Amino acid sequence: MSSKRIKLAQDVLKIEANEILKASCKISNEFSEAVECILGCEGRVILSGIGKSGHIAGKIASTFSSTGTPSFFMHPGEASHGDLGMITEKDIVIFLSNSGQSQELIVLLPLIKRIGAKIISITGDTNSTLFSESNIHINSSVTKEACPLGLAPTASTSLMLALGDALAVCVLNERNFGTEDFARSHPGGSLGKIVHVKDIMINLKSTPKINLESTIKDAIEEITNKKLGFTAIIDKQNIPKGIFTDGDLRRSLLNRISLDTPISKIMKKTPFTLSGSQMAIEALKLMEKQKITSFLIIREDKSLVGSLTLQSLFRAKIL
Repeated sequence: MSSKRIKLAQDVLKIEANEILKASCKISNEFSEAVECILGCEGRVILSGIGKSGHIAGKIASTFSSTGTPSFFMHPGEASHGDLGMITEKDIVIFLSNSGQSQELIVLLPLIKRIGAKIISITGDTNSTLFSESNIHINSSVTKEACPLGLAPTASTSLMLALGDALAVCVLNERNFGTEDFARSHPGGSLGKIVHVKDIMINLKSTPKINLESTIKDAIEEITNKKLGFTAIIDKQNIPKGIFTDGDLRRSLLNRISLDTPISKIMKKTPFTLSGSQMAIEALKLMEKQKITSFLIIREDKSLVGSLTLQSLFRAKIL
């Protein structure tokens, strides 16, 4: 009995995965038009569906909202009893229906068109009323449901959810929606925690550092001992004047530069620095923007107090 259950579970996952994979090969220009339409929306994106499709619509609405696109779910039954008043001509309505013939949605079509909102439908039937009456249509047809009876929406709802995720991801990508934006809408998660650099930075003792009179050989020893992939170069007042990284070392060796060369002649003279009072999420944003993996942390008097690496952010679950 156990082996039969496992086999059936495997079959369900394979069927749903195969339907999503097949749909990925059928993504058309209409999908791109839907993304463009959402990007240009001056109002909100409203998702609606009935039954299982309604549950999927609610999840997609939540995904849009958490990734920078104001969105909400509207129950079609409630829409017929007043909630239609929430829709404006600047909005986009996305209808989800496998058959494309859900009467609860079809009855809303002329009313929404009168308001002036655009309609995008995600349906499995290209000959349906929703398909023909929508401004943009995305095909969610499947060849087989995972349900052995072929009755319960399974592969079809999984595909709808995947298509909704694909829309949301394409939109957030083109909006340059980043981790800091995500944190603002997720204050209950790790990304929303108020963590300051000073709380997670590497202390001064563990931060690689050498003085201005040091050589490349000294830098290699310090980088090797501290194992952070870089060393700060400081003056007599403990103020960072430069930084030397693993990458700088490799380039030096390729250029056959002597290990006795003063580090001051080859170091990067403008190291990226942060204050310990800055938020860790700011550090992450700057790392992404500058394409670097570490910062030197300084006090108000510019003296070195520690360092912060990408690994520090990983450990603090900021990333």
